[in-house]
Parts: sequence; structure tokens; C-alpha cells
Amino acid sequence: MPETIAEFIKSDLRTLIQEKHATAEWLTLEALASRYRVSTTPVRQAVQELIDDEILLKQDNGRLGVHPRVQRRPATAKSSSPAAFFPPDPFKIEALLTEEIVRLSLKGTASFLREETTSERFGIGRTVLRQVFNRLAGKGLLEHVARRGWRVHPYDEEEMLAYLEVRVSLELKALDLAQSRLIQADLERMLHGNEPMPGTQNERLDNDLHPYLVEKSGNRYIKMFFEQHGAYHTHLFAFAAPGTRVVKAMAGQHREILRALIDKDWRKARRALAHHIRAQAPIVRRLLKILRQQL
Repeated sequence: MPETIAEFIKSDLRTLIQEKHATAEWLTLEALASRYRVSTTPVRQAVQELIDDEILLKQDNGRLGVHPRVQRRPATAKSSSPAAFFPPDPFKIEALLTEEIVRLSLKGTASFLREETTSERFGIGRTVLRQVFNRLAGKGLLEHVARRGWRVHPYDEEEMLAYLEVRVSLELKALDLAQSRLIQADLERMLHGNEPMPGTQNERLDNDLHPYLVEKSGNRYIKMFFEQHGAYHTHLFAFAAPGTRVVKAMAGQHREILRALIDKDWRKARRALAHHIRAQAPIVRRLLKILRQQL
């Protein structure tokens, strides 16, 4: 009998994967946390243990997938069905809409989502949908326009570059404020998460460092900026799904920052952090150009 939330999640998720109920669309920390109604902390622990057990794997693009060695078995009568696992709820719909919005944004032209057609498509009431839209608007993903619907903000390269420059300034400030609050075990865990899989050449990318520094800064205005403006760009960068070479480069930059933090070499850490953030601009520009041709 599992004794902790993480153990329960690990056991339940293993069963769902083995019985073919797990699909790639909900294999994210956020979606799993929503399903189990917990924070991402126990989910992250469960997922890491399933990766170690070769039930899950972290793909080259940083996303989770089912390990090819998993032995699938027929579902039992007591097993959860996909519908039971993820009943229609605002949080699931929000995750699906976020991906759809990013896709529309990448086209570079303004698009609109209308409440009536969207609520019918997802099978929920307009009141609930409006709450979802308002949350997405609060994250900078949508903008309400009277009599026209909800406008999807089109991707703009100049805005992306401007955001990265502001991000550099605020994350460096967050690092300065967080110095006395950093926990050695946390830094070592993130360092491990950016190292290749033990005994393999499979690259891993753990992006926890950035929200960690913001949280440890203790500055609510820095937190508010990333809550309001960071979501769109975070999803945008994740959607770009960098290949193995990019993952390797970004993971190496994370390791450089984390080792400097562990050594308390603040000057080196600040320099490495600024370089890492600015280095994302040419990568994103190139990847999004390719993606926009495919959409």
C-alpha cells in the first residue's frame, strides 16, 4: 500500500501506462498535478522514479513519453478509462486551449476564439469557459475584444527579444535576492536533472532553475511579472521542441549556472545566467521559423 502521495501517483500512473490509458497529451507535470489535485512536487518525484524504472522517458525535446520497453497488458475491469482519468474540467481544457493558442499565435496574424463555438467544441458551459479565458488573458495569452471575441496575441519577434532583455534583468535581480535562500539539495537535484541519463548518452533538460530563483527571491513584484508575462513565452519556447543538439547546449548552460551557485561564485553564476537567457533568442528564432512553415 503506497504510504505517500508520490508513491500513490507512481503506482497509479504505472498502471495507467501499462494498460494503455496514458496518452502523450497529458504526460506533463502540470496536467498530472491537475489530475491528482496536488502541486508538481510529488508529481515530479513520481515521474523521476518512473523514468529510473524505465516506465517513462524524457525525450530529446524535454517532453515525457512512454519508454519503449514497457510491457503493455490488457486493461482490467477496475482500471480507469481515459475519460475517467481526465474528465472534462476547466484545468484540462485550459491546457488544451493553451497549446491551441500558441499554435495560432505562431501564424503571426491575429486570430479570434469565440465563446459559443469553443464551449460547444469542448462540451462545457460558457460561464466556465469564460473563467478559463479570463485566466489565459491574465497570463497574456488572450485579449478580450468587445463584439469580436477573444483575440490570440500574434507572435512578434521584437516583443520576444524585448521580453528576454527584461527577463535577464529580473532573473539576475532574483538571483541576487535568493542567494541566502538557496538550498544545496535543490541545486544538486536540478544539476542531476540536467545531466545525461546514467549509463546513456540521452540528454535531459530540467528547467526548474528559473522558477526556483524567482520563488526564492521573495519579491512578489518579480513573481507577478513572470506570472503575467512569462506564461506565453514559456509555452512558446516549450512548443518549439528543441532537438538533441539544442537540449544538450541548454542543459550544459544550466549545469554551468548551477555549479557556480553550488560554489557560491555569484559573479560567474550571474554571467552564465545572462548568457543562457540571451542565447535562447537565435534558437527560438530559427526553430519558430521552421515551425511556422509547417503550421
